[in-house]
Amino acid sequence: MNTVISFIVIFGALVFFHELGHFIFAKRSGILVREFAIGFGPKIFSSKKKETTYTIRLLPIGGFVRMAGEDPEMVDIKPGQRVALLFDDNEKVSKIVITGKDRFPNARTIEVEKAELEHQLFIRGYEDSEDEEEGTLKTFYLSREAIIVDNQIETQIAPWDRQFASKKLSQRAMTIFAGPLFNFILALFVFTIIGIIQGVPVEDPVLGKILPEGAAQEAGLQENDIVLSIDGSEVSSFADMTKIVREHPNEELIFTIDRNGQTHEIPVTPNRIVQEEMEFGQIGVQANLDKSFGKLAIYGFQETYHWTIEIIRLLGKLVTGQFSIDMLSGPVGIYVSTEEVAKAGIINLMRWTALLSINLGIMNLLPIPALDGGRLLFFGVEALRGKPIDRQKEGLVHFIGFALLMLLMIVVTWNDIQRFFIN
Repeated sequence: MNTVISFIVIFGALVFFHELGHFIFAKRSGILVREFAIGFGPKIFSSKKKETTYTIRLLPIGGFVRMAGEDPEMVDIKPGQRVALLFDDNEKVSKIVITGKDRFPNARTIEVEKAELEHQLFIRGYEDSEDEEEGTLKTFYLSREAIIVDNQIETQIAPWDRQFASKKLSQRAMTIFAGPLFNFILALFVFTIIGIIQGVPVEDPVLGKILPEGAAQEAGLQENDIVLSIDGSEVSSFADMTKIVREHPNEELIFTIDRNGQTHEIPVTPNRIVQEEMEFGQIGVQANLDKSFGKLAIYGFQETYHWTIEIIRLLGKLVTGQFSIDMLSGPVGIYVSTEEVAKAGIINLMRWTALLSINLGIMNLLPIPALDGGRLLFFGVEALRGKPIDRQKEGLVHFIGFALLMLLMIVVTWNDIQRFFIN
């Protein structure tokens, strides 16, 4: 149960921050945001505040921010259609009722001759009249926040200047880029909190906490020991020491240390650890920790940068064939890994969250149709051409990309099921 809760909280946080980036910059650009959703599929929670509906959906595999102009805008009001109109205090149309007109007995009914809901914002039609048999042709101007009611569903109209496509290229690009950007910001924030809680690992080869029942404790190593060399190889950083230890499981190593100004040689045999078909040595010692403000101020940036480079390096191996697609993990693999990480404590779970957030940010920036990076690529082409690509053609490319991504998700998920539950 703890694993399920951890997975939902982590995945929810990653998606929430990603969509929050899109949402904030869309609002800053004046774009009408119709829906802020976590998950896909049927709604299990919905709440509308001002002009945006906030929803949680059944399938926790992503989320979206639905901006005006990205989809077909609304129900088409055609000539000959009979609609009911309600007005605000300024005598502008506040509601256009297509179905369910009986619920608005005080509305004025017209037979539509023309409706223009983006630029000039008017609806023209023949108003029912008792005096004139054929009615009177009148033009009614709409409020910029007018609502269309159809099948009890209310949809706010979106004037052209509130639609995504109307904005400057820089505003549209920033709105799309903000999603991945907020994933990096989340990672930075989490790494900073980790630093505040536990301190920042010192780079010098100074031993920190000695873990109970580990090889370091059995050999007699102590906290604050300075490692000078291992088997005659000079050690200049804690990372150097860790690398040597990992490469020699179950092999005796001679640690030359400085303890209170005196040099000692201590034999240590790293324990052999097997994890995901890989083996490495471990002696059970943590790095010394620094809680000074200067270190804490830059720790989040350093860790975010370090892991960004590492994930990009792994992606490079995937492209060059050094990394098999069978080694990728989908939701099932992430769930299983989360279960293992959760056993190691809250700090490791927080670190895992930060790594997943960086990974999500990088993956979304790849120039693949249907991803944020694919949309940014189209914006780049638009900047070079001086005009946007035909929306229908771009939509078709994104649709094909989305279908291929779903196919890849199915393949990766099936590999995860085979790896963790069948083999």
